Amino acid sequence: QVHLVESGGGSVQAGGSVRLSCRYSRWTRCMQWWRQSPGKEREGVASIDIDGSARYSDSVQGRFTISRDTRGDILYLQLNSLKPEDTGMYYCAARERSCPSRFGQSDLDYWGQGTQVIVVS
Repeated sequence: QVHLVESGGGSVQAGGSVRLSCRYSRWTRCMQWWRQSPGKEREGVASIDIDGSARYSDSVQGRFTISRDTRGDILYLQLNSLKPEDTGMYYCAARERSCPSRFGQSDLDYWGQGTQVIVVS
């Protein structure tokens, strides 16, 4: 079992930045960030594999950065150039095996409880 605890959410102005953190209880090969915006399905936004390779959804490419501090057992998501449509609950998720080529909720083994990000215009 892996426990995931997100933090760092809050209210931020459009165009601003925020950094989310996810503390995990033990290492896994693949870790991802997902979000669920109001009225929308949950979507994968960023993924990082054991070799450090990262992948992003088209909607956040170039604005968000996923990183992993293996010493502190923390996963980060840096959100820049925020837009109102980035508003949502952000979830940390983990998978024991390597990251799949596409985002899929059923591929993840563990989920955190989420942290809310609100982008105001």
